[in-house]
Amino acid sequence: MSESLGSAVPLSTTEPRPAAAQRVLPLRHPGRWIASAIVLVVVAQIVHGLATNPFFQWDRFQYWFLRPTILDGLLITLEVTLYSAVLGLLGGILIALARLSESPVLRAVSWVYIWLFRSVPLIVVLLFLYNFSALYKTLSLGVPFGPAFLTFDESRLATDMVVAVVGLSLNEAAYAAEVVRGGILSVDQGQHEAASALGLPKGYQFTRIVFPQALRSITPNYVNQLIGLIKGTSLVFYVSLLDLFGSVQSMGSTYPGDIVPLLLVATAWYLILTSVVSVVQFYVERYYSRGALRSLPPTPLQKVRTGLRDLRARARKEAAI
Repeated sequence: MSESLGSAVPLSTTEPRPAAAQRVLPLRHPGRWIASAIVLVVVAQIVHGLATNPFFQWDRFQYWFLRPTILDGLLITLEVTLYSAVLGLLGGILIALARLSESPVLRAVSWVYIWLFRSVPLIVVLLFLYNFSALYKTLSLGVPFGPAFLTFDESRLATDMVVAVVGLSLNEAAYAAEVVRGGILSVDQGQHEAASALGLPKGYQFTRIVFPQALRSITPNYVNQLIGLIKGTSLVFYVSLLDLFGSVQSMGSTYPGDIVPLLLVATAWYLILTSVVSVVQFYVERYYSRGALRSLPPTPLQKVRTGLRDLRARARKEAAI
């Protein structure tokens, strides 16, 4: 009996490979590789066309990029954007609070304001304000249908900068109001109830509890508005304010052969400004994500470090196998 068992032929003569020698092959994605290759070819063609086409005149682009005229216009663009963004956000907060108020008068007036300025094109608002002195020579503060206490000369008060900032701020406040209102409504109702149960004043509830939580929703939406505002400043050229686009237009009229490189200069500066705003947006969103996420999203530098670490670990694994 023992001999028959000892002479029995095993069912399989192949021995299992050691666990260290086994390798799990990843799933193939040929469609992804083909799409990536097509995109890289198209991008390479675009870059090649931009670099080799003499029509773009990159030497003239380099000449105009840091010219004092362009930098002066860029400074005006930054000033108009800064003032309009601050005033527009403050006005948007007040209008949003009026929309959420229990007063029917405040709700009606704020709704009409938002409806009006979201319906009228920005260029119309700017041109209307630019010609406002034709309708009202003077502005006064006093009793309606009664005596005036203070009187202002509108032509002296409404400079080109003031017209641009006021027009952009009025337009921006209408959109910012809806952004802020949506952010406030996104806060869980339990937060309002908990704050009220603690007996906190309404102002303290808004500034310390509701609004900081609403900023997580407000920030990305308002940054989109801010980027649109940066590009919208190009319209102030029509109210005789030489911002970045206005300087480019003026130099293009003086040097018609440099229109294309001048437009490329304006494009490059707008790309730089919007990119800076996008970077600031990322870190502001990351800051207000504290407490809402278990772990904060990694920064671009952290992503690069993680990618390099993964590549080194994969290379060591491949070398070990």
